[in-house]
Amino acid sequence: MAETWWKQSVVYQIYPRSFKDSNGDGIGDLNGITEKLDYLKELGIDVIWLSPVYESPNDDNGYDISNYRGIMKEFGTMEDYDRMLAAAHERGIKIVMDLVVNHTSDEHPWFVESRKSKDNPYRDYYIWREGKEGNPPNNWESCFSGSAWKYDEETDMYFLHLFSKKQPDLNWDNPKVRDEVFDMMEWWCQKGIDGFRMDVISMISKVPGLPDGKLKESGYGDFGPFVQNGPHVHEYLQEMNRRVLSKHSLLTVGECSGVTIEEAKKYANSDGSELSMVFQFEHMDLDGGETFKWNDRKIDLVELKETLSKWQVELYGKAWNSLYWCNHDQPRILSRLGNPSKEYHDVSAKMLATCLHMMQGTPYIYQGEELGMTNVPFEKLEDFRDIESINAYRECVGKNLIAPDDMMRYLRYKSRDNARTPMQWDDTENAGFTAGTPWIMVNPNYTEINAKEQLAREDSVFHYYQKLIRLRKEYPIIVYGKYSLLLPQDRSLYVYKRELDGQTLLVICNFTDQEVPYEIPEELKGRDKKVLISNISGDYGKNDMDLKPYEAMVFLYE
Repeated sequence: MAETWWKQSVVYQIYPRSFKDSNGDGIGDLNGITEKLDYLKELGIDVIWLSPVYESPNDDNGYDISNYRGIMKEFGTMEDYDRMLAAAHERGIKIVMDLVVNHTSDEHPWFVESRKSKDNPYRDYYIWREGKEGNPPNNWESCFSGSAWKYDEETDMYFLHLFSKKQPDLNWDNPKVRDEVFDMMEWWCQKGIDGFRMDVISMISKVPGLPDGKLKESGYGDFGPFVQNGPHVHEYLQEMNRRVLSKHSLLTVGECSGVTIEEAKKYANSDGSELSMVFQFEHMDLDGGETFKWNDRKIDLVELKETLSKWQVELYGKAWNSLYWCNHDQPRILSRLGNPSKEYHDVSAKMLATCLHMMQGTPYIYQGEELGMTNVPFEKLEDFRDIESINAYRECVGKNLIAPDDMMRYLRYKSRDNARTPMQWDDTENAGFTAGTPWIMVNPNYTEINAKEQLAREDSVFHYYQKLIRLRKEYPIIVYGKYSLLLPQDRSLYVYKRELDGQTLLVICNFTDQEVPYEIPEELKGRDKKVLISNISGDYGKNDMDLKPYEAMVFLYE
């Protein structure tokens, strides 16, 4: 397996709006990030993935871009950006930018021109269609509820927006659009950035004719089969690779909703003709059920093991995995798979980290995950800022699909805003995030869970993450070893092996609040072993043991 810098790296995602505010306006900014680079250096990460900082009207928190070569005023200036980039590079930290090119903002100059007339030079930069008898061109539902089409009076036509009404989809079938995108990417590469995380990149190629989708409970159609992994997506990404990516040493990761193993082997193939790796969502969607995400079901451990193991085994030697529990679109993993109670907070946060970071692939840490930040006790709809959550509440409650109290409970469990509350730096007012009024509420548990407290405490979640990152740099088996699952049907334990060059790594994680007996596999008994890491100190000399609640350990057999 070819060795590359991005396979050996650990990535840290920053959501700039919530990371650190340097000027007291309640909104995180670029200078706040620069201020905290030494914290990230101490953690030991190699790469920062920066959620969008471009100019934007902020309909979808920066994922609606009006100028790809400008910085959002709330975040600072291009000079601030350049200073942050240089300061990160001085510390050996690389910067990966968020590339959002499935759509732009409706305030982008291209779209402003596009909507003026049917023969405008920019008309075909976007996807315009005639209506059908006063209705939209097809029955597709937007990801943020309602029709995926918006009627525009100026030309008596509809434009496609798979997300918000203010996020019109670009027409990638137009070579001029691809030229514009690749030119802009090259501009950022010349600045010295180190890669791109590509937002919903699997959706850029749509099936011709844009047929109606299968009806959903909402009454709208499912666009998935006609948009995800579309007919020309690999052709367009190979063109991007030839024209931009291959000319630089970059980490590229595609957010690929609806991706299958076979598709992932194309996107992230080992010949390097498209991307370095993809984000898949299969393990994150296991608690979806009939209502997609709006429920409070728990992820089933047997299903989780089966899903993660499938990706580990089938991509081995053919494509590269990205490993994550959390990001700006997911609730906090500790509240989802762990146990945020005082008794088990630290130990279950460390267990989840162990389980993920010992797998094959590039791990991603989302800001605050290294502290064990948790979901937020939002009380009312007005506490939320996320367009998806607010629209879903209005849609589900308005159509009597879900009762108001139930929907609030589901939002507290699953809303993207759980990940977007301010980073908890210390126990001073507003968690040390801002001297002003924060743009979204601070989780009240910041007085107990914060970076200052954890940096000072040797057995903290922060220091445990630090050790996991260090181990990945010391032991090639953690990066490149072959994975195999043990005890696939066990409902309490997640146990797997990694093997490389005669060494074996045994990873044992108890996902429950109960004591669980475990016996070392027969073929490993009698071999010399050492404990690489464990979240509870204990005597690991015996072959049979009783794992304490949320206990995790990793043995290396020579």
